[in-house]
Amino acid sequence: MAINLERRKTVMARSIKLGHCVCNPRQGCPCDLFKQHNVCPCAGEKMPPPAGPVPLTRHVAKAGCASKIGQADLKRILKNLPPVTDPNVLLGAAAGDDAGIYRLSDQLHLVQTVDVFTPCVDDAFLFGQIAAANSLSDIYAMGGRPVTALSIVGFPIDDLDGGLLESLLQGGMAKLQEAGCALIGGHSLQDEEVKCGFAITGLVDPRRTVVRDNAQPGDVLVLTKPLGTGILSFAAQLGRLPAACLMEAGQSMATLNKDAAELMGACQAHACTDVTGFGLLGHLVEMARNSQVVMELDLRGLPVFAAVRDCLAQDILPGAIERNQEYTMAWVRVPDESGLKNLPVLYDAQTSGGLLVSLPEAAATEYLQGLHQRGHTAAAVIGRVTRAAEPGHEGEVVIVNSQLAHWVGTALPLQPAPVAAPASPAPAPAPAPAVAALTCCASPAPGPAAAPAPVDAAEREASALFANFMERANQPGLIGQRHKKLMAIALSVAQRCQPCLLVHIRTALAQGIPKAEIDEAAWLGIAFAGCPAMVFYREVCKELKI
Repeated sequence: MAINLERRKTVMARSIKLGHCVCNPRQGCPCDLFKQHNVCPCAGEKMPPPAGPVPLTRHVAKAGCASKIGQADLKRILKNLPPVTDPNVLLGAAAGDDAGIYRLSDQLHLVQTVDVFTPCVDDAFLFGQIAAANSLSDIYAMGGRPVTALSIVGFPIDDLDGGLLESLLQGGMAKLQEAGCALIGGHSLQDEEVKCGFAITGLVDPRRTVVRDNAQPGDVLVLTKPLGTGILSFAAQLGRLPAACLMEAGQSMATLNKDAAELMGACQAHACTDVTGFGLLGHLVEMARNSQVVMELDLRGLPVFAAVRDCLAQDILPGAIERNQEYTMAWVRVPDESGLKNLPVLYDAQTSGGLLVSLPEAAATEYLQGLHQRGHTAAAVIGRVTRAAEPGHEGEVVIVNSQLAHWVGTALPLQPAPVAAPASPAPAPAPAPAVAALTCCASPAPGPAAAPAPVDAAEREASALFANFMERANQPGLIGQRHKKLMAIALSVAQRCQPCLLVHIRTALAQGIPKAEIDEAAWLGIAFAGCPAMVFYREVCKELKI
């Protein structure tokens, strides 16, 4: 774009006078972007948009509903909010249900919800469709009919082409139109990450309202969409998931729960919720506890995307799984521990998942036949409500038949982990004092050292001082050297520092520390940093061939 030098001069003069950039007080003026690319965003200048397709999942830290606040943290905050005393509020935030219900009259209730999250697929139009379908699901889960919508978007307009935002909104509007819901306005803000969602207003006949907390003993549990979208979105972020598998999951997420809701009303369902960010077990536990019943969940009937099988085998699991499990596991019993490796699927944060419906067993066959006839072939019975909870006890979920058997869709092998491009060969260094080849922790690795890059006198002095500090820190004292080495491995895993971890594992092996102890130390680091650290550790072990 053309540079307006007068505008740039005026804006930069203000920034320099203030001592920082006027559009970002956390950085000085001139900023790094100006110094490196001659672009001043405060003066309305922008970098040229990236060439070619932009994979949206690579521009966010957490994909889809995994970006939401965890269940435990959210409940701790919500319980301290003041109560809503309006007698027309029939269901609100305190209940933690899918949407709020407000009585307009005895014959008509208003049902409202809002949902916002980050991209879970790379295509902007498809992401817009998914964001709309996800927001509409809360209305459908309560038996309502969506009427109007307001959009909410966050977008890094200075970094990404505005055409992506246009495609995103076009996708959302297309899905809202399919639902018969009118977009009547919205709000946008500049953000470091792409975010999209909708506030939906719907109407519901009080006689047809379905709530989450009314599951009855003798009911069967039906799930209308396959699980695994959070795991697959995470694999896509890592560059491991074949595009066809991500598109398959994306099409499922973009499918409305409209048919499932319409058929649910005709089959006299007792309870319903949509499966989203808290994972299947997070939503199922809330249904069981608040209905005060005991449920059985049969993994043999659970529909799961086929591509998830390889992700489970290779521990490609997003961090949201741990957050969901931490809150939910107190109300979950697993008598058969042989299938523990499959449990992450149950805690996986779903984006625009299916409806979880509790309905009489006599109506379940009719309900499934109706769904299958309308093209929702993955819908299946996944369990049952066995009995009421004991007096004074909350409900719980018991896992039975813990082997997954109902795989849905395409099973393509995962792509290999991306390998960083090797650095260009450095020119021959000038003679310098002997300093150990530095990693991040300045510890020399056993074996041949790489040729050091040229450094000036100040850099050599700083390197020597840091190497001396690290050498002294690793000396045995009140804590023995063996324990310090294992601590260094745990910290390297938690920080995901590959040079440090390579050095510490090699020196630990050279010191005679067995691999089993190294693994135990690594798992301590993984406990703090989550699944990405686990994937990182396994990749380093592969590189070391241990």
